[in-house]
Amino acid sequence: MFEGKHVTLTVSGSVAAYKAAILARDLQRLGATVRVVLTAAAAKFVTPATFAALTKQPVLTDDQWWRADGQIPHIELADWTDLAIAAPASANLMAQLANGLADDIASATWLATAAPKVVVPAMNTHMWQAPATQRNRQTLIADGVTVLTPATGALAEGYRGTGRFLEPAEIIRQLQELSPLGQQSLQGKSVIVTAGGTRERLDPVRFLTNDSSGKMGYAVAEAAQQAGATVTLITAPTRLTPPAGVTVVPIQSTSDLAQAVLDRFPQADALVMAAAVADFQPLDVADQKIKKSADNDGLILKLRKTPDILAEVAKIKQPHQVTVGFAAETQNLLANAQHKLHSKSLDLLAANDVSRTDIGFNSDDNQVTLIDANGEQTQTPKTSKIQIATLLVDQLAKILATK
Repeated sequence: MFEGKHVTLTVSGSVAAYKAAILARDLQRLGATVRVVLTAAAAKFVTPATFAALTKQPVLTDDQWWRADGQIPHIELADWTDLAIAAPASANLMAQLANGLADDIASATWLATAAPKVVVPAMNTHMWQAPATQRNRQTLIADGVTVLTPATGALAEGYRGTGRFLEPAEIIRQLQELSPLGQQSLQGKSVIVTAGGTRERLDPVRFLTNDSSGKMGYAVAEAAQQAGATVTLITAPTRLTPPAGVTVVPIQSTSDLAQAVLDRFPQADALVMAAAVADFQPLDVADQKIKKSADNDGLILKLRKTPDILAEVAKIKQPHQVTVGFAAETQNLLANAQHKLHSKSLDLLAANDVSRTDIGFNSDDNQVTLIDANGEQTQTPKTSKIQIATLLVDQLAKILATK
């Protein structure tokens, strides 16, 4: 992955700055040429000479911001870069990068860089959890930047919390999994993605639904589109903006979703069923609003099963097609996931525990266990949904390549 690649490593002020030297060394051992940019605060923790000696490359600092020799070092470095990594990224640096500031050589180089970008945060847990930092994180992710989730452990302040800099070996591992330098693995493929929670009408103003925000499905659509696929996003109502470049098919009910999927699946290479589909729908839908009255104080709602979309898809699935499902469970996660995988003839299933408050429905983060048709399991780290989606799409591409 890194062989022959040009990696720019931006280091900000953090007690973990010394670990960036280890990261630079490890990247070199994997075949990368590494050049380092130090913020003024970073230079107080680790000197430019350390990185120059390790990388055998000049180190950019604010001293090179103004030059009288006609060179523009931050643009030259930006054009040279194949992969930009900010590690450790302080709360201040994240704020600069998220808001497009270019008031020092580190932020200006980052802004001018068109190559894939990765941010590895390191800060006190209170700073990491601050709403402003989380907004900046989401802005970076929306801009296509990969933001790794910091570790939980002992902090410089003497207590435990989330915000600890990931160990260099773990950073390398996650980069290799996420493959930010990867080719467009789904080029020429047609992928259907479903998203959001379906709505089953009771009357014109009420419906049964679930807590799905649609974020996971939208993330998968974005990741598939970035991997080169032609993407159709079949979506229940959400508050999200669809990724640019995808075809959007709006639906409401499970029956709507079934019709939309079954109409389009024969022409697709893959289907990712990330929608949270209602299991039941009202037996009867009232034409007018159901009002409270003396006669319906004990109103009984009769339900029937909704169409089993994946079961119907399995009946028409061709050997070259791939189907991917999700299992959102509150108990017996892996057992229920395995049953769904085999009963619906899926090629891949993502199982997640929605009883956890830190992941799942409405959260920006997730952690899933990917299970393939051979029963091989891969547990992802807890990370952003777009990064989970990237891992899933990578698996999808590998399966399609075998068809």
